[in-house]
Amino acid sequence: MNKIRKGDEVVVLTGKDRGRRGTVLRRVDDERLVVEGVNRVKKHVRPNPMKGEVGGVVEKEMPIHVSNVALFNAATQKADRVGVKVLEDGRKARFFKSNGELVDA
Repeated sequence: MNKIRKGDEVVVLTGKDRGRRGTVLRRVDDERLVVEGVNRVKKHVRPNPMKGEVGGVVEKEMPIHVSNVALFNAATQKADRVGVKVLEDGRKARFFKSNGELVDA
């Protein structure tokens, strides 16, 4: 079970965007994810008339390693670690390590 999923609000812990908050747009693989407004780079794009794309310099978000982000806890207004526990009915649920509150509730 992934501790950080698409749609979660995360805080960047290290790097040039440290302290910035954003929403996870997508998971690239098990270790990398793309966060909205974080790790933006300028990319030179070639024009592609078949797709209707114009060329030029485009700013886009690049993947960031999952170890460099932490889930944002709205109750404490800070970044927080996440654990997984099995509920009484057998489902797995994520919870914040600081206060034990369920993430998916």
